[in-house]
Amino acid sequence: MGLFERIFKEPRWGVHPDDHKRPAADVPLRLLPPPARVYMPLHQHVGGAARPVVLAGQKVLKGQLLAEPQGNISAPIHAPVSGTVAAIGEVTAPHPSGLGFAAITLDSDFEDRWIDTARVADPFSLDPAEIVRLTAAAGVVGLGGATFPAAVKFVLGKRLAVKSLIVNGGECEPYLSSDDRIMRDHAGQVVDGARIVMHAIGAIEALVGIEDNKPEAIAAMRIAAAPFPEVKIMPVPARYPMGSDKQLIQTLTGKEVPADARAAEVGVLVHNVSTCAAVHTAVRLGRPLVERIVTINGGAVAKPGNIFAPLGTLVEELLAFCGLKETPSRLILGGPMMGTPLLHGRIPLVKGASGILAFDAGEALVPAAGPCIRCGGCTRACPMGLLPLEMAARIRTGDLDGAAGFHLTDCIACGCCAYVCPAHIPLVQYFSHAKGELSARQRARLRSDAAKRLAEARIVRLEREAKEKAEVAARRKAERKAAKAAAAAAAAAAQPEGETV
Repeated sequence: MGLFERIFKEPRWGVHPDDHKRPAADVPLRLLPPPARVYMPLHQHVGGAARPVVLAGQKVLKGQLLAEPQGNISAPIHAPVSGTVAAIGEVTAPHPSGLGFAAITLDSDFEDRWIDTARVADPFSLDPAEIVRLTAAAGVVGLGGATFPAAVKFVLGKRLAVKSLIVNGGECEPYLSSDDRIMRDHAGQVVDGARIVMHAIGAIEALVGIEDNKPEAIAAMRIAAAPFPEVKIMPVPARYPMGSDKQLIQTLTGKEVPADARAAEVGVLVHNVSTCAAVHTAVRLGRPLVERIVTINGGAVAKPGNIFAPLGTLVEELLAFCGLKETPSRLILGGPMMGTPLLHGRIPLVKGASGILAFDAGEALVPAAGPCIRCGGCTRACPMGLLPLEMAARIRTGDLDGAAGFHLTDCIACGCCAYVCPAHIPLVQYFSHAKGELSARQRARLRSDAAKRLAEARIVRLEREAKEKAEVAARRKAERKAAKAAAAAAAAAAQPEGETV
């Protein structure tokens, strides 16, 4: 392809980082034995935290409900092992702050005894509403990292008459290969789950986007989808962040999702391949989401690979299972571009965690930042078409409203701009800080407006009450005056004619 064609035909967004996926991606999937103790956070999803329905000391089976959803957007939590509820308290959150959040602690009995489950031989004979109910009851959420309750998206897709389901097998983050492995090892479950989702939302096709650096996954998925022409396996270029919903939608369909709009509003719904496999398990087997495949990778790991592990397992136990060559210089939950730095390994595996990375000193090295040279590399790399250098310049001077004027809120924090920056400016941190400040200002403004409305309402109420009291007083005064006049008239009428007082 010539220079002219490259300029005008190749997409001008994204980056091509070294993927570092192998050898972890090529090692056979391993099963982690039940750990002695697991910690199930009550907030592993977008929306309201789940509410415990068990008590300390209670015996539970694997798959048993531990906490029920609260609110319209929430998800239940189930036991990943059989055993005893040891405590209901706080554990360290998978967040850079290291703050605590509520969780249920279980001591395993190592018997792995499941609850009785109801299998469904033919999910396509079920009413779509029943599939929604089964998926919601199983606690299935987006396993690509978004953790939005899957059943809520089903309802939205059905309401907006979505016709195309996009199955996201991009997995563009370096080091991660959990989705790759589930497509290689359980392609039939992914395809079946996708077809069940199609039935639930009324879609007529499923477009499975897989980056072309995963030939084994593409081959396995093509074999599994061969009997179902409505499921189309569509390789896409390996370019970060191809796994982002908006970029994958545009690549597969040509449709662009407007800012502040949802994918369903342009006729498509996106679900991750691991989410589809979880839907298969929930509907076909009646089993809730209590375990997942997680990538263990990084320079400090002795035997990197993918592990099928119970949720709630501590990060340090997963790393110990794979072995460490040295003390990690940095731990990351998720991928290196958009993942969450961890303070230590005593943090539980949650539903949205696709990988645990243990970096050695070389991988963890962060070069010192220098001044912006206005090369424009960040602008060319941005998948959202933003101007990172302009936003950063305004943020540095405290002009957050000016940065918002450059559509700061459309930033997806993918890190492409920081990756290509020759000055190593921490652009993503700038943008995350600014968005947090703007959100805080908006909340403060909303609180101020609410207080102002309450004050104005109080004034109106007091004025109305004063007016009503005045009217009541005037009416009573008039009534008393009328009563006196009537009494005087009656007295005058009762006096004999000609008699004077």
